[in-house]
Amino acid sequence: MKNIKRQSGFGNIVRSAWAVFAKDLICELRARNAISAIILFAVTSVIAVSFTSSVWGGDSDISSALLWLVIYFSAMSGLSRSFVHEDEASTSGTLKLAAQPNAVYLGKLAFNWAIMIAMELVAVPLFVLFMSCKIADWGMFTALLIIGGLALAVSATMAAAMVARAVVKGALFAVISFPLLIPVLASAVHGTSLAMSGQNAASDLRLLVYYSITIITTSLILFKFIWED
Repeated sequence: MKNIKRQSGFGNIVRSAWAVFAKDLICELRARNAISAIILFAVTSVIAVSFTSSVWGGDSDISSALLWLVIYFSAMSGLSRSFVHEDEASTSGTLKLAAQPNAVYLGKLAFNWAIMIAMELVAVPLFVLFMSCKIADWGMFTALLIIGGLALAVSATMAAAMVARAVVKGALFAVISFPLLIPVLASAVHGTSLAMSGQNAASDLRLLVYYSITIITTSLILFKFIWED
């Protein structure tokens, strides 16, 4: 926290966001609360799905839907921690004084996206292996996972800030996040299905990019009012 200085200007916001990200990463490497919850949930879900649905592994529509259900529920199990631990450790007040709201949001977003990528690096290969999935276009498949993970992290970060002080954080986080993430899940499932079967999924990838840009822009405008309330 001592390396984070509250300064304005784009360059300073980027440096402060990096400091917030580094702080959260160091704390997570020490405690392993969020990453452990997400990865364990993802691995357990993949194994459970493979036991009951491996016969459908060759069907790209079903496989892509099951894959993104695993990714979505895994994200819901741990991404709310990005703001919850600030209140639990009583560091939110110090963070408000040390960094601009936009720097806090961008730092938390980068941290949540990193966790999503780490979870996908573990869960997706297991899913493909256990479900015997056939991926025709690995490049598009990987791009959809990365950008889809960003789109999930974008909305989840904003929702996590909104529920950080709530009593029932987990349930409220899922309730707030789901309506925001319906377009993400629809595009990600459809695009992943196309990538698995070797068809063009560029339109779904563009939609995920546009969604992420729109929500990031909106969040940068509104986050100050949520964070400093």
